[in-house]
Amino acid sequence: MTEVLTAPQPIRLKGRSFLALVLSPEMPFGDWLMRLDDLAERSAGFFLQRPIVLDLDGLDVDREQLRDLLERLDERNVRIMGIEGARPSILGPDTPPAMSGGRPASDIEAPETDKRAAATTNAKPAAPEWKPGRSVPSIIVSEPVRSGQSLMFEGDITVVGSVSSGAEIVAGGSIHIYGTLRGRAAAGSMGDTSARIFCSKLEAELVAIAGLYKTSEDMQPELRGKSVQFWLKDDALLAEKLG
Repeated sequence: MTEVLTAPQPIRLKGRSFLALVLSPEMPFGDWLMRLDDLAERSAGFFLQRPIVLDLDGLDVDREQLRDLLERLDERNVRIMGIEGARPSILGPDTPPAMSGGRPASDIEAPETDKRAAATTNAKPAAPEWKPGRSVPSIIVSEPVRSGQSLMFEGDITVVGSVSSGAEIVAGGSIHIYGTLRGRAAAGSMGDTSARIFCSKLEAELVAIAGLYKTSEDMQPELRGKSVQFWLKDDALLAEKLG
C-alpha cells in the first residue's frame, strides 16, 4: 500500500522596503519635544500612520531616559517602529527593536522663526539651476490623492489630479502635481537637494525638500492659488510662480 503524505503549505516570506521618517532628538528632550509640538500644531496629523525611526546616535542616554522619551512620544501619537544608534544595554523587550542599515537621509527640522526661517520665507527667488542627466525611477498617479491617504515612493511622483487636505505625498525625487495641492508634499526625502515641487494651484498645508519645511503660515500670500514651483538654493527653500 502506497502512503500519500501531504506537505503543509509553506510560509511565504517577502521582502519589502518602506520610506520611514527618522526623528533625531536633541538634549534636553524637553526643549526638543516643544519644537516637535510646534511642528505638529503647524501640520495636524503629520506623524499619524507613518513609520518612524528614532535615531539616538551620539546621545548619552540611559534606559530610564529612553523609556521616558518613548512614553512622551506615545502621548503625542508618535509611534516608534525601531531605534538606531542606541547602546544594546538600554534596549529591552519593552522598547522598539534596534535597527541599522538604513539609507542616509537629511535631518528633519521643525519650522523656525529665526533669521534663517525669515530668509527662507522672504528671499527673492534666484534663477533655477537645472541639473540634467539625473536618472531616477518615477511613477504616475492617475487619480486624485484623497484625505487620509499617504503616497510614498523612492523616485519622482507625478499626480494627474489634486492632493486633498489631509493627504500627503513623500518622494525621494521631485513631485509634479497637475491639480491643486491642498495637503502635504515632501520631495527629496532621501536627501536629494536637487529635487523640486511643482503644482498647478498652491493651497498646501506643508511643503518640504530634503528636510527643509514650510507650512501654510510660512508661505507668501501672493503664491496662494497660483501655479508654483519650490526648490532649494544655499540652504533656503525658495518658491516662484510659474507662467
